[in-house]
Amino acid sequence: MSVFDQDIAVTKQDESLFRGTVSPNWLINGNPNGGYLMALAASAMLQRSARKSIPIMTVNYIARCVPGDADLRVDVISESSQFSRIQARLLQEGSERIRAWGTFAEEKIECVLDRYETAAPELAPLESCVPVPAIPKYTLMENLDIRLDPSCAGWMQGKLTDKSEHKGWIRFRDGRPFDMLSLLLMADAFPPPIFASQGLAAWVPTLELSVSVRNIPQTKWLKGFFRTRFVSCGLVEEDGEMWDEDGNLAVISRQIAQYRSISKK
Repeated sequence: MSVFDQDIAVTKQDESLFRGTVSPNWLINGNPNGGYLMALAASAMLQRSARKSIPIMTVNYIARCVPGDADLRVDVISESSQFSRIQARLLQEGSERIRAWGTFAEEKIECVLDRYETAAPELAPLESCVPVPAIPKYTLMENLDIRLDPSCAGWMQGKLTDKSEHKGWIRFRDGRPFDMLSLLLMADAFPPPIFASQGLAAWVPTLELSVSVRNIPQTKWLKGFFRTRFVSCGLVEEDGEMWDEDGNLAVISRQIAQYRSISKK
């Protein structure tokens, strides 16, 4: 079993209560990564749901999680002929830390129209891209191999760009294949694209993350493209796309984060 699978495992206590552990293996500056927390919540929700596909997942991050024990309370909100809507609340020490909402469907959904009005990003070859290094308190990078296109990696050496965009390659370091739950993690794994234009000038904690899974990749790598177009009143939006190596869309994401001075962290 891979590290990721171990770290999203939950045990059923009763119909609505599951117990898990927030792992220290997916930290960003000492805080559990939002995509990892989304996957942990989804792992419990899948046990409650008869439908096993998650086309839409949204999480609000209410308070800071810490590595350690967690309870997940899962409730079915509604059922229809096509979708189940399920809610999960992750609690630590009796306090709600995140709340998640998922739309669940059958694994085979009729595809009436498959149309892309954009294409996967053009990336430099893997060997020319810049690895995001593993550093203390950023254990996420010890488990994920992320390589940024040179056009947007200059911020790591103090060279900034005009646009807040990141694009690059990503995979698990242990070679684990992609599936529904891992895509939730991948959608929040790249460094914030605002770093490309502003550098490490701020802390960017996520307030809300929404992920739409479109296809399960069969390739070894994913291509990611993330951009920020608006920073206003202390809030940052980030739009993301992830594609497989064959040009198939895997994930669309949108998140809203705070843009906070590092000194105020």
